[in-house]
Amino acid sequence: MKKLKITQVKSGIGRTKRQKDTLVALGFRRLNQTLEVESSPAIDGMVDKVKHLLKIEEI
Repeated sequence: MKKLKITQVKSGIGRTKRQKDTLVALGFRRLNQTLEVESSPAIDGMVDKVKHLLKIEEI
């Protein structure tokens, strides 16, 4: 499995509840936080829904 390095670069303020909940489900707590996660269909789907708020890199 490939790993993803994802960083939240835009705030969830003013976004829909669904987008805010997706950020929390991914594990984000604050702006500019970086997470390394294993890529899976579920994670890829969540990242795709909020990709405009994230910076995504493959490791």
